[in-house]
Amino acid sequence: MAELKFKPVRHSHKEFLAKAATRKGFVEAYDALALEYQVASQMLKARSRAGLTQDAVAERMGTTKSAVSRLESAGKHAPSLATLKRYAQAVGCELQVKLVPQKTA
Repeated sequence: MAELKFKPVRHSHKEFLAKAATRKGFVEAYDALALEYQVASQMLKARSRAGLTQDAVAERMGTTKSAVSRLESAGKHAPSLATLKRYAQAVGCELQVKLVPQKTA
């Protein structure tokens, strides 16, 4: 086996969030994107369960790998319900959307 010419960088998401949370405004900004992060996480898990690459999902959706990458990232892009439905079908899922009453204090 060939020797690696680079050293992989260890990354701990929990440590990253703990450090980032000390920056002014981070917690508010992060919390504002909570729904987007949840959707992106569900998308990644569904694709992983299906054993598909972004290329394979893109082919099934009739789009590009970069478009799938944008869909799976949270924050900058808000996909339409039609696009989410196509993604869900591509990874062997169905899209369900529900409105849940807010909890009162």
